[in-house]
Parts: sequence; structure tokens; C-alpha cells
Amino acid sequence: MSKDKHQLEPNDIFLDNLAQKKEQELGISSKRKEVKISQKKFLSLFSLFFILIFFLFLFTFYFQAFRVKNFQALANQNKYLSSSLTAGRGVIYDNSGKQLASNRVVFNLYLDLEKATNEELEEIKNIIDFDSGTEKDNIFFKENIDIETLIFLKSRSFPFVFYEQSLVREYENPEVFSHLLGYIGKISKEELERYEDYSLQDYIGKMGLERSYDNYLRKRPGELLAERDSLGNIISEKIVSLPEPGYNLELWIDSDLQIKLYQELEEVLNNIGSNRAAAVAIDPKTGGILSMVSVPGYNNNLFSTKDYQKIQETFEDPRQPFFNRAISGLYATGSTIKPLTGVAALEEGIISSKKQINCKGQITVPHSYDPSIIYNFRDLRVHGLSDMQKAIAESCNVYFYIIGGGYEGQKGLGSSKIKEYLETFGWGKITGIDIPGEKRGFIPSPEWKREIKNENWWTGDTYNFSIGQGDLDITPLQVANSYSIIANKGTFFSPKIVKNILDQEKNIIKKIKPEIIQENLFLEKNLETVREGMRRAVTGEGVPNASARILQSLPVSSAAKTGTAQTSRENRYHNWITVFAPYDDPEIVLTIIIEDVEGIQLASSLVAQRTLDWYFKEKYDN
Repeated sequence: MSKDKHQLEPNDIFLDNLAQKKEQELGISSKRKEVKISQKKFLSLFSLFFILIFFLFLFTFYFQAFRVKNFQALANQNKYLSSSLTAGRGVIYDNSGKQLASNRVVFNLYLDLEKATNEELEEIKNIIDFDSGTEKDNIFFKENIDIETLIFLKSRSFPFVFYEQSLVREYENPEVFSHLLGYIGKISKEELERYEDYSLQDYIGKMGLERSYDNYLRKRPGELLAERDSLGNIISEKIVSLPEPGYNLELWIDSDLQIKLYQELEEVLNNIGSNRAAAVAIDPKTGGILSMVSVPGYNNNLFSTKDYQKIQETFEDPRQPFFNRAISGLYATGSTIKPLTGVAALEEGIISSKKQINCKGQITVPHSYDPSIIYNFRDLRVHGLSDMQKAIAESCNVYFYIIGGGYEGQKGLGSSKIKEYLETFGWGKITGIDIPGEKRGFIPSPEWKREIKNENWWTGDTYNFSIGQGDLDITPLQVANSYSIIANKGTFFSPKIVKNILDQEKNIIKKIKPEIIQENLFLEKNLETVREGMRRAVTGEGVPNASARILQSLPVSSAAKTGTAQTSRENRYHNWITVFAPYDDPEIVLTIIIEDVEGIQLASSLVAQRTLDWYFKEKYDN
């Protein structure tokens, strides 16, 4: 018999009864009721959903319309890898084409420490000094590894070792040329703010020509763009821009003369127990610097090897090897001033070239307000009757006391006129040389003494001033440049070290023309009087106590003036000489100063004699 689908079975009724009893025991009602959602709640839910959809649309529109370039850039950063193509810094040549500063290929090392096993790291640590490198984000970096280390690591084929080829600066005879060339170093934040078109990764000239001509010497690296897939694999490479090497410099410097002068200075310094000196050689026809030496020098190659300990030791050296005495050293000039004072007296017409003054070894001057007080201004010896040429040749103090400050009816120049003429010769002024660090020097005056020292200027101050003593401070470069005016008979050049700027094929792209400050500064007859006095200092003609006889042995004619300037230490002097040669058509003016020499010696004169003897023999023999 078939069962109707609506018919209840006895067991269904039984189960329902049991369920009802259980609900009553538990206090649960079996009644069910459907509750409809209110219209208010429905509208709230719908509004919330609409607002979410609206904001999602706004954000989508914002990112697509306004941030698309940013996301494209980020995507490109992940897709493309940009790297620099190495270019060389400009080379520096002397006047004969010898390289003084060039570039050397080195290798930098990177180690991905996370990918190396402990055993592999121990093996590498046996040949690499990890303390001399840097570590960041588990990447060890060491610059300028030696070739033996490179060969060993390549032979082991470590998968976590990477290499980068780069160029470092290398200098020939580093200490000899250090003050001329300078060195390069990582750009500082201050320099980055001061100069345009540089980045934090750039190296920049810190001293010398490397600094003053950095804009020409600096390299412009190229850019290589590598495209990567989603896994980081390189799929293509493209050169965006080619590297541009820096321009080269051709100098006026004669490197052989520079080396010889440095060697001679070192030898004489060792013999006399001094350790500081400077020398400048100029071509008086052009103002070109043929040599510029400052002793001691420093090893500018240290900055390429990154030997920080030795660099620190150099900075702490009490001899101050980084100090360029040739352009920054300030010294009393001693008798070096006398030819300039002589020109001033002749130009002002206070004395004729032939007038003689009787040198008795000193002049005595009574105190202006108390005649019982007598001041003695002494000479080294009694020179007797002396005209200007003899006074220059024998370096007679009395003669220049009198034409400087006046005495017994002979009118003197006075301090103001002496200062005026010294400034005309370029003393106490920047010469404009193309290297950083030049000091201005200082020429005293009555006004300065009253203002700074709160003291009056006396005639005795003028006497001392006229022979290069007192508060006068002048650089060796200024002395050499002023004597160039005497040598070339009246033309004042702004001295220059760089002659030409060259491209990589050594074509001249810029010529550094001689810069004439002024011509025909003085009457030629007055300059000739002074020149002849300097000539007689060498020949001894008519002057028994000629001060530069040591130069008679030179293979060419020469003229010279020596100087001995007192220092704050007893019996210690700054020892000067300035020479120009050949006398009739000068090719070189050489000024030398040796600091802190004990007693009266021919220290600088000996260096000049040895150097110029070699220079002209080399020049004419070849």
C-alpha cells in the first residue's frame, strides 16, 4: 500500500512529542517568527555600500590620473638598472709633455656575506684585511685591492664575490710636486652646496691645480641602462650617454728643474740643520711659473691608496707639510727689498745714481725729545763711499737707511712712498696666480701702527722698513714676481702655472695667455742702474765685498740680490737670494728662501748656484 507524502508516521509524532518536552524542560519556545528588515536599516546599508564604491572609484581615478608617472618611475626602477660608465680625469703634463698626474686602473671588491659559508669567509679573511674595508647591509666593500688578491679570488670562482673596475689618481714624484698638483678627495656636503653639477659620489680637487682647474679636469661618467625581467635577470643593455674624460692641462712647469731644485734644497737643509724652505722660478718674458717648490712636501698618492693612518700622521707633522710656503708663507725680506727701494728713490729723484754716501758702519740718531738718548742703526761692515750700484752689490744698510728715512741733509723717501712703490711692485697684493691658497702679505704703515699697536711711527721704523725688517711680511712668490719686473725692464705679469688646456688628442682648446698687469712701470735707466748693481753683486767689479760671488761659476751671466732677515730667535735668520739669468736676455728669475738658518750663511746662494749651473748646462748641452 502506497504512503501518502502528507501522511504522518507514528514515529514522527513520537519524536515531536519528545522534542516538545525537551524544549519545555530547557525553557525554549518552539515558536518561530520571521522579522522583516526595516526600510531605514536597508537605506543605511545601501548608502554605506555606495560610499565605499564611490571612494574606491575616486582613489582609482587619482592614482591613474595623477600618480601614474610616479608608479611608472617605480616600475622602471624595478625594471631598469642604471650604472655609470667610467671616464678618466684629465692628465697633467709639464712643459715638455711629461705626465705629472695620470690615472691608474684599480679594482674594488664586493662580498655578499649572506651567500658565503663560514669556511669560505675564513679562507678569504686569510688574504683580505677586513678591518680596512667597510660593511653595510651584509655587503663588504674594499677599494683598490692588489692584483695578487684579485687573481687568487678569481681563481677560486666564489659566487658571492664581485669586482668593479675604477680609476684612481697617480702622481709622479709626489712630494716634489705635491703643492703644485694637490690631490682629489670625496666631495663634502659643504662643497656640494657650493658647486653645481656634482653628486655625493663625485671626487673633487682639494688642493693645488686639482682644485683650481677641477672644472676642466673632472670626468663626466656615461650611463649604462640594463633592462631586467620580473626575476631580475638582465635581458638587454643600452648606453644612454657616453663617458666624457676630463680635459688635460699643459703647464709652464719644467719638471726636471722642479726635481733638481727640491733635491738641492733637501741636501742643503740636511747639512745646515733646517727643515723648511721655498723656491719660485719664473719666466720673466711670460710670467709662466717654471718651478714652485715648498719643503717639506707630502705624498699626495696617499689619498688614492686610502692609507688613512699615514694621512693622519702627515696632517699631524709639526713641519706642516701641507703648507705651501711659496705662496702662503709670510716673511720679512731683509736686504731683498733694497733694489726696490733703490728704484723708488731714483723714480722720486731724491738721489742720483752716481751720488755717493759714506758708510761708516752705522748711523746714530738722537731721541726726538731727549737728545741724551742715542739710537744706533748698524751695518754688518764699513762700506765706505758707495753709490747705488755698489750699495746694492755689497748690500750696504747705511746707504738704504739714508735714502729710506733721510739723514744729515739727504732727503729720504719716507714710509708712505716706500709702501707705495712696494705695492707697485706687487708686494702686499694677491698676484692672481692660478692656484688656491695665496696670501696677500702685509706692508706696515704709520696709520696701522697707531691703530693696532697704539704706538707712533718713528724715523727708526722707516730705517728698518727700508732694509726689509720690522713688521713687513711678503711671500716668496711676490718677491720673485717683483724681480721679474726688474729682469724684463718694466713689465708686470700675473704669474700662471697652466699654459694650455688640451683635449684628449692634445689639441689646444684654451690658451692661458700671459696676463700683463702693467707695462713700462718705471724709467728704463732707473731699472738699469739697479740691474747693474745686482750684476756687480756677482762679478765683484769695483766692489770688494760683492754678496753673490758664488754665482760667478755659472755658464751664463747673472745678476742677484741676497737677503738675511732677522727672526724672533737669536742668531737665526731667513736666508734669501733672487737671481735672474742670462743677464742681457733673462730666461729665468729664481727666488729661494730657507727658514731659520743659524748665523750668516750662503745657504740659499748655494742652492741657487747648484741648480742654475745644472739648468743652463742641461739647456745648452741639449
